Amino acid sequence: MHEKDRHRVILSAVQDRSLVTVVDLCTLTGASEATIRRDINTLDEQKRLRRVRGGAEARTTTPFVGLAGRPFSVNETMNNAEKQAIAAAAVELCEDGDAIIINGGTTTFQMVHPLATRRMQVFTNSFPIAEHLLKNTRNTVMLPGGIIYREQNIILSPFDNDVTRNFYARRMFMGAQGIGPLGLMEQDPLLIQAEQKLIGQADELIVLVDSSKFANRSSLVLCPLERIDTIITDDGIDDRTAAMLESADVTLIVVPGGAAQKDGVARLPA
Repeated sequence: MHEKDRHRVILSAVQDRSLVTVVDLCTLTGASEATIRRDINTLDEQKRLRRVRGGAEARTTTPFVGLAGRPFSVNETMNNAEKQAIAAAAVELCEDGDAIIINGGTTTFQMVHPLATRRMQVFTNSFPIAEHLLKNTRNTVMLPGGIIYREQNIILSPFDNDVTRNFYARRMFMGAQGIGPLGLMEQDPLLIQAEQKLIGQADELIVLVDSSKFANRSSLVLCPLERIDTIITDDGIDDRTAAMLESADVTLIVVPGGAAQKDGVARLPA
């Protein structure tokens, strides 16, 4: 890679992540550590970045519109076994030919792997879900219009006249920031607006959450428990929470031990 091209890559990476290591930049450019260190020194002298021990950081950060909550890249490292098992149980509810909505999230993203053997119509606002399904499956994929929010990897539109209103689904699958007696909770008003619009396009709402989400709370309620048809979670859920869901007439599907076997799923109908 030419020096000018390396500099563009380095500056882009530093601006995107604020702090980047020499090792990261070697991976991005294919250059040696010695070369990258020389590039960092040059760009530091030009005052285009700041050299720090083991890497480089941005002198200034470019603000961009974002959403409240943890980035996708952080969430995807948490409770992976549980998420995979929950997602596999969700796909077991689907049949070839179904039209479904999959909302963006790290638990719902795990649905892409079992969906590799299916042929369905999938509407999603998740960039990673859409990309994976297009590359690795034979499902039909539809995306809404709107702004791509980088950290959460989702597409949201504040307008009513997007393609969402033209898609009807048998089921919608979604995650949540938290679940409590008041219902499903999220942290960002724009996210809630978009998700409420999607919920209105499906007959059934199926929520995919690992059991840690029952302890989480947020200041914004997306919908009451009574609007949820089914919750799929792992066996870390306690009896009190299960009773709360039962009283709200929510069907509970519990996946034990993070094992994604069809015959290892316990269904507790309300």
